[in-house]
Amino acid sequence: MELSVTQFITLDGVYQAPGGPQEDSSDGFTHGGWSAPYDDDAFGEFMVSVFEKVDAFIFGRKTYEIFNSYWPEHNDPANPIAGKLNSLPKYVPTATLDTAEWPGTELLHGDLVKEVTELKSRPGRELQVHGSGELAQSLLANGLVDTLHVLTFPVILGSGKRFFVDGAEPAGLALTQTHGTSTGVVISSYRKVGPPTYGNFEAE
Repeated sequence: MELSVTQFITLDGVYQAPGGPQEDSSDGFTHGGWSAPYDDDAFGEFMVSVFEKVDAFIFGRKTYEIFNSYWPEHNDPANPIAGKLNSLPKYVPTATLDTAEWPGTELLHGDLVKEVTELKSRPGRELQVHGSGELAQSLLANGLVDTLHVLTFPVILGSGKRFFVDGAEPAGLALTQTHGTSTGVVISSYRKVGPPTYGNFEAE
């Protein structure tokens, strides 16, 4: 399987608590729910298109707990997102969880790189990460991400956890698609193509 990451960020790179204040108020963050006003048909269609490719999920602990509190109670097999989340395998790298109630969940307690590399070696289309910012950062830093979907929302918060931080593996990316929604969200998808390339404008 290939590994894809779908991440919501603000213009200043914040990924913390996009869906609501209850998601993550750590470090005094007061801007939770910043993505909610920007929902529209184009946003929904893109998310459905991503979920159409999934064969398994991998979540960070916080995102897993947020999803687990909502999606099992909205288990409509006809819903293209709920149906996949409730029926497909879900993996959670964690050092703090010992049990998981959401059916189809497997907790991973070993080395992250080895565990994810083994999952990627299994047959299937995509192993998907949604949200799970710290996990996604670790996967990027270790060169395990094949496709990166970045949804940039037209809002600046000035505080909060940033997605692109020091420590990511240098990588050259190819833009495979981009479009905007009616509410101003810019959806861009990238694939890793190798190391960065460099030049010098003064030499031209």
